[in-house]
Amino acid sequence: MGDAKKLSSLDASFLYLETPEMPMHVGSMAIFRLPEDYSGDFFEDFKAMIAARLHIAPILKARLEKTPLDIDHPSWVEDDQFDIDRHIFRGSLPAPHDRATLERIVGWMHAKLLNRARPLWEFYVFEGMKDREIGLYSKMHHACIDGGAGAALTSMIYDVTPVPREVDQPTAQKVGQEPRDIAANLLDSYQRLWLQSFDASAAAKSIDLPRTGKSDLGSILFDNAMYQIEAAVKFAGSVPTMLKSVSEVVGKISDPKSRDSIASMMSPPTILNKSISSERSFSGVSISLSQAKALAKQAGGKLNDVVLAISSGVVRRYLVERGALPAKSMTAAVPISLREEGNTDANNQVFGMICSIATNIEDPKARLEAIIAQSTKSKEMSHPLRALMPQVSNISMLGSPILVQILALLYSRSSLSDVLPPAANITVSNVPGPRQTLYAAGAELLNIFPVSISTHGLALNITVQSYRDQLDFGFIAGANIIPHVQVLCDMLPGEFAALQAAFAPPADLKSAS
Repeated sequence: MGDAKKLSSLDASFLYLETPEMPMHVGSMAIFRLPEDYSGDFFEDFKAMIAARLHIAPILKARLEKTPLDIDHPSWVEDDQFDIDRHIFRGSLPAPHDRATLERIVGWMHAKLLNRARPLWEFYVFEGMKDREIGLYSKMHHACIDGGAGAALTSMIYDVTPVPREVDQPTAQKVGQEPRDIAANLLDSYQRLWLQSFDASAAAKSIDLPRTGKSDLGSILFDNAMYQIEAAVKFAGSVPTMLKSVSEVVGKISDPKSRDSIASMMSPPTILNKSISSERSFSGVSISLSQAKALAKQAGGKLNDVVLAISSGVVRRYLVERGALPAKSMTAAVPISLREEGNTDANNQVFGMICSIATNIEDPKARLEAIIAQSTKSKEMSHPLRALMPQVSNISMLGSPILVQILALLYSRSSLSDVLPPAANITVSNVPGPRQTLYAAGAELLNIFPVSISTHGLALNITVQSYRDQLDFGFIAGANIIPHVQVLCDMLPGEFAALQAAFAPPADLKSAS
């Protein structure tokens, strides 16, 4: 890693928002198949391969180093006590050694927090499954990585042939981290912020408030207050750009047509929008990617619209069976990546939009058509805000770590999410993946089911990863809200078939052609 690298505000927020009920790591449950003539020890082979490739993803050897008093975001520093045996474990799968058993264990393990004293990732290898299958459950803290920056990780774990490729070893020596005293650390994270010249107007540049420069707590707090004022002035310097974005949004909101679409983005309260427990329920299911794309084309929409419509159909059916479907359409929070093509920086560049998922429409065809119309509006609404995000994501407010942690704890302890109207009803995320077959340590990758994040007020998260010609759906939920999310997965193929049937050409036309 070399020198310490400070986390951006957005990456750091995933650390501050974490509570025992709301771990902020993401993961996947990959299923591999060993070749028939395989006679080695897959766990040892896999671990040795990862050990030889760790330099491809330096974040895997980095641990967090906090600033004194949490006055600024922590940094990534190289872990000088790194030990791969603390990160890759041999899992044990009880009988009947099948995928359903693995899913239950993954749900249980995904609820456990990562140890912040070490690099924030773990892999568990489950051998002895039926049909020579191997399960690999991986988890990594969201502060380290997002879907767009996963390229380095993918390149580290996977190969495009059964024989693992040789990876060149790095030539540079590890940079030693010199021990520094608390005052130097404090000064470093502190001065770096207010010694920067302002990009604002000349008036803003002339602001130079007094500092005590002393290291007792009272002086630090006084200096911090001075910094906050300077930061506000600096923030004001970027206001013209922000105002332009805001005025675009206001322009859209004042348009009567937009008002209708904003009203449709308001989320009704449902049984899924409550505080979650510290337990998780996980399950996965696959459908054909080419069939889903063909359906999107027939309907005049995109693959994402089909994913939303399938998710909507499943959630709708689940709530109807429980007499709990709201009269108003439910909504989904849909993350949008801000990452430019080719940018593999290991930090999060994610923004989101709220889409209506038309759960108030019973007919599958009309429901998908409504979702297509609505998602176009949502993209238009969110677009001007996207310009703001890069500016906002690196604002470093001194003292905010403690504040945000306290707020996150208060929110999770107070059950506010039980009484406040939900921002959205479910989370649906679609991650494009590789089309070609991948291998790890000689085993063929069959499926890669995403294991994502449930939060208070948004108990159900549906994340989809495409691989080869399949869409692998990973459903995760707070187990107090949906104890067996497998029920939803079981409904999914039927909902997909109903959508396909709704858009299929009539039988008499088929026979005539």
